[in-house]
Amino acid sequence: MSGEVPTGSHRVRRVLSGPRPEAVPALVGRACALVGLVDIAAGVFPRFRHSRMHTMAEVLPGALGPFAAALSISVGVLLLLLAHGLKRHKRRAWRAAVVLLPAGAVAQFTYRHSLVGVLISLALLAPLLRHRDQFAALPDPRSRWRALANFVLMGAGSLALGLVIVSVHPDRMVGDPSLADRIAHVLYGLFGFEGPVDYQGDTSWTVAMSLGALGLLTAVTTIYLALRPEHPAARLTEEDEARLRVLLAKHGGRDSLGHFALRRDKAVVFSPSGKAAVTYRVVSGVMLASGDPIGDVEAWPGAIERFMDEARAHSWTPAVMGCSETGGEVWTRETGLDALELGDEAVVDVADFSLAGRAMRNVRQMVKRIERAGYETRVRRVRDLGDAELDRIRRAAEDWRGTDTERGFSMALGRIGDAADGDCLIATAHKADDRPGQYGDLKAILHFVPWGTNGASLDLMRRDRSADPGMNELLIVAALQAAPRLGIEHVSLNFAMFRSALARGEKIGAGPVLRAWRGLLVFLSRWFQIESLYKFNAKFQPRWEPRFVVYRASGDLPRIGFAAMQAEGFVNLALPLPRLLRRRPPGPRACAHAVAERDVRAA
Repeated sequence: MSGEVPTGSHRVRRVLSGPRPEAVPALVGRACALVGLVDIAAGVFPRFRHSRMHTMAEVLPGALGPFAAALSISVGVLLLLLAHGLKRHKRRAWRAAVVLLPAGAVAQFTYRHSLVGVLISLALLAPLLRHRDQFAALPDPRSRWRALANFVLMGAGSLALGLVIVSVHPDRMVGDPSLADRIAHVLYGLFGFEGPVDYQGDTSWTVAMSLGALGLLTAVTTIYLALRPEHPAARLTEEDEARLRVLLAKHGGRDSLGHFALRRDKAVVFSPSGKAAVTYRVVSGVMLASGDPIGDVEAWPGAIERFMDEARAHSWTPAVMGCSETGGEVWTRETGLDALELGDEAVVDVADFSLAGRAMRNVRQMVKRIERAGYETRVRRVRDLGDAELDRIRRAAEDWRGTDTERGFSMALGRIGDAADGDCLIATAHKADDRPGQYGDLKAILHFVPWGTNGASLDLMRRDRSADPGMNELLIVAALQAAPRLGIEHVSLNFAMFRSALARGEKIGAGPVLRAWRGLLVFLSRWFQIESLYKFNAKFQPRWEPRFVVYRASGDLPRIGFAAMQAEGFVNLALPLPRLLRRRPPGPRACAHAVAERDVRAA
C-alpha cells in the first residue's frame, strides 16, 4: 500500500516479531487426527484388519480389540472431529477429549491388557491437561440444542429404517425372532455390536454394515453440530441500528460502503467510547467484516480491538473485505494483520461527468437509441415515492433477481423502500406498451444508498428480461445527470475485483506471468463476472479507488475467499427448499456485484 503509515506503526513490528500462538493445540489435534485415520482405515478396509499395521493400530485409543467395523469407523470419525475442535482451541472439544482418552485407556487395559495403549492415551491426555488454558474458545450456545434435536430425529429415523433392513431378509433369517429381538438387533447394530438376530451366509455381514452405517451417520451429524465453528444468526437490533445511523450521520462521508453496515443480518461491536463500530458476519468460522469501521477515525482502534477480542474468544478467523487504504493501514497497524489489494471501486465525480467526447461515444449512442425506443427515466428519493409504487418496485426487483440465491454482503443493503432509508435513491426506467406487463410500464430499477450527505453508492441493478439491452447504462446516466439537483457530488459504482491485473495484462509489453494471470481471471469471469464488471464500470470513465482484504496469515486466504463467496451468495451449501415451500422475504436482498444481465456481459 502506498501512503504514509500513521504514527504507531512500530506496533506492527512488535506484533509480528513476538511469539507465535502456542502450538500444543495443533499438535494434539494432529495426533488425534492420525489416530482417527488409522481407526477409520481399520474399519473400512477388510484387508487392513488382518495386516501388521492393524496389529499396531490396536494399541491406539479407540481400537478396542474385537469391536465391529462400524464402531471403529465411528470412533475414528469422533477423533477426527475432536481434532478439528482441538486445533481451533474449542473448550467443548477439550472436555470431550479429556473424557474420551481416559476411557480409551481403561478400555485398552480391560479388553486387551495393553500397557502401550494406556501410555498412548495418557501421552495425549497429559498436554491437554497441562495446557488447558489454551482451550478457551467459546461454543455456539445454539449448537447443543441442534445436536440434541438431530440425535433424536436421526435416531428415530435410523431405528425405523433399521427395522426395515432387519426384516427384509425373512428367507435368510434363522428362526422367527420377535419384534423385541429385531429392535434389540437394530439398537446393537447402530452401535456396532452383534445383535440377537442371525442370518445365513453373507447377509449377517450386510445387515451389520448397513446398521453400522446408519449409526455412523447419526453420530457424525450430531457430533458435527456439537463441535462445528459458530454460525450465529447475526441480527442488527433496533438500538444498534440507531447508534450506527448516528455515527453515519457524522462520519458517513468517509467511506462509500458505510451505509451497507446497516444490513440487518450483520452483528456489530462498538468501541468503548461508542464513537466507532465494526459490523460483521460469521461464515464458516471466519469473522468477516466489510469496508472501513464506522465512526470517528480516532476511535477506530477501540472498535478494532473489540472485534479482535471477539474473534479470539470464539476462535474465529478475522478478516476484512473491501476496506480502503486508510482502513487497511489502521487495521494492520493495530492488529499486526496483513493486507492485500483486492480490486478497485469505480467512483464517478458528478461535476466531471459528461456524455460528450470520443471516450463516451458507445454509452452516448446506446442511451440515445434506448430513448428513441420510447423509454423514459425517473430518479427520486425513496421518501418521495408512494407506498403502492414502492411495493411494485419491491416485487419487480424480487422477480427480476435472476437467481434463486440472494447475493450481496459487502456492497448490498438487502432491502428496498424501508421507512428508515428515505435518503436512498431509486432510478427507474419506464416504457408504455400496448400490452403492459405484470408491473405496468416499469422495465428496470437501480437502487443507490447514501454516501454521506453528498454522495450515493450503487446497491442493486435489476431489469425486466424482455426490456431492451442497455437499461443499466440508461439509468446510471440518468442518475448522474439528476445528481446535481439532488445534492449529490460523487457516485460509487460497482467494485471491480483484480482490475489492475486485468488492465495491465491487456496492455502491450505485459509479461507472461501477468498475461497468464489475466487469462485465468478471464476464464473465471464465466462464473463470477470479473472482467465484465470491470469493463462495464470503465465505460463511465471513473476514478479507481483501491480496496483491500485484511487477513491474518497467507494460509487463511483460501478459507477467507470461500467464506466471502458464501457471504456474497456465490456459494450456497444449504439445500434449497422446493419453491412452493419457500417463505417469501419482506424485501429483496441483492448486490450490484451480481449483475447477470446481457447488456453487462456484452460490455
